[in-house]
Amino acid sequence: MAQTGSLTVTGTGVVSGIAYAPVRRVQPRPQLPTGGTIDEGEQQAEIDHFAEAIVAVQNNLLERAEHATGNAAQVLRATAELTADRGLSRSVRKLIKQNETAEWAVVQAVDNLVTQFERLGGLYAERTTDLKDIRDRVVAELRGEPTPGVPEPTEPIVLVAEDLAPADTAGLDPELTVALVTEAGGKTSHTAIIARQLGIPCIVGTGKAIRRIKNDTTVLVDGAAGTVVANPDPDKAAAAVAESADYLNRVRSWRGPGRTSDGYGVELLANVGSGEAAAKAAAGQSEGVGLFRTELCFLSAPVEPGIDDQAAIYRSVLEPYAGRGGHTHVVIRTLDAGSDKPLAFANLETEENPALGVRGLRLATDNPDLLAHQLDAIAVARKGLDIDVWVMAPMVATVPEAREFAGACRDRGLWPGVMVEVPAVALNADRVLAEVEFFSIGTNDLTQYTMASDRLSPHLAALNDPWQPAVLRLIQMAAQAGLRANKPVGVCGEAAADPLLACVLAGLGVTSLSMAAPALPAVGVRLGDVTIEQCRQAACGALAAPDAVSAKARAAAILGG
Repeated sequence: MAQTGSLTVTGTGVVSGIAYAPVRRVQPRPQLPTGGTIDEGEQQAEIDHFAEAIVAVQNNLLERAEHATGNAAQVLRATAELTADRGLSRSVRKLIKQNETAEWAVVQAVDNLVTQFERLGGLYAERTTDLKDIRDRVVAELRGEPTPGVPEPTEPIVLVAEDLAPADTAGLDPELTVALVTEAGGKTSHTAIIARQLGIPCIVGTGKAIRRIKNDTTVLVDGAAGTVVANPDPDKAAAAVAESADYLNRVRSWRGPGRTSDGYGVELLANVGSGEAAAKAAAGQSEGVGLFRTELCFLSAPVEPGIDDQAAIYRSVLEPYAGRGGHTHVVIRTLDAGSDKPLAFANLETEENPALGVRGLRLATDNPDLLAHQLDAIAVARKGLDIDVWVMAPMVATVPEAREFAGACRDRGLWPGVMVEVPAVALNADRVLAEVEFFSIGTNDLTQYTMASDRLSPHLAALNDPWQPAVLRLIQMAAQAGLRANKPVGVCGEAAADPLLACVLAGLGVTSLSMAAPALPAVGVRLGDVTIEQCRQAACGALAAPDAVSAKARAAAILGG
């Protein structure tokens, strides 16, 4: 039954835009068993039944991946791979051999893994949603029930859920699913990333308050304000939708390059994870690639890929941008992997706090060949291509680290840079930048390290916000060091995709902004509506604010919107 009367629920807006449609919730998850036993003679049949269910669920996910692209396809394949995890299957079979039913064994095995992943934090904690999704899909398959997940609408809906697994959000039709709202999640969650790719409004972290809005209730979703209004005034809702439609038409018709209304240039680049994504971004409005995440080539590999195999992948990212002339460049990030993104062939030990452990460049300390081979492969990939190739290292913290990495790059004719994720680099920006040719600021990690707040925790979303003045201050330090040294300083974290924050970043002195390709036009439109002096004034206002909410409000008052 639809909700009656007006009601407003607030969350964290992660993708701007207006949507007006009835609420639909995900298909109910199966009622999980709390026990169940079998006779010893039934063990093998139950094991076989479980094996068949795993194959069916994995095939379903892989089939959906074949019809998806970009991030959606990647997360579906990653979920399919996790479904077939040998450790999970071993745990289930062991429980079945203790006379547990397959359903009960699956629930226990997954719940044990969820507990372990939550303790590890970082990327592991993020995968708990995937694990629970796999659990529910396998249980449903064992029972012969319909696959749980998102509805298949025939008219526009606002999709509401407690949380959304990658398998839920991948493959959504943005013409029918016009907005996403979840109780959990943060600005860097899978839901937010997929929503940006789809270009639809998205609000996360509403908490249980969203449950007060019943199914079929018509709501107005404002992704910028982070509000969901049940049963809004129809005329006001129609006006808001019309205004949003006009804005979206401007976004769709925007053509680069990125610059303010008075002609101040800000490079707008794409974040990509594959050659396919690079080709799609190059066909759009991106001026180059500001972040190629190379770890996607490694995470599922049982052994280190050879130099030729790596080079082929890197070349597939470089080729779409080759021959453009000017200063077109592709920034390749070396492995951002470690204990929270384990490599099967690196043999890392489990760490108490993986987010602060051996990850990124630190992985090369005990495994220098891993970095050397990657740089060799990048050097091979760029041969014969008319394009600038920049290479940056993640998780750099000291001047000697930057110097050593830069030397290894220059030995191979590569243009070296480092990521500003560790506050120590921003605080020591002039000395670190003296060793390399550019900075790229990873606002996701820089924010969590500055605010001591896990970026995956919905409970800390208010702290884990790039609008925090302390984070903006560190960005300013890095950007101003770039201006003094006449070296580029970009932002490749999710903050770059926020159109209002993008203007503030330009005002702080950032020279390029890199984001998911679908977010580029909205940022380009926003920059084109203001002068660089307005951006600088907004940056000053945000820096002087006491908190993130006030910083955003002060910037909006100056820039409008």
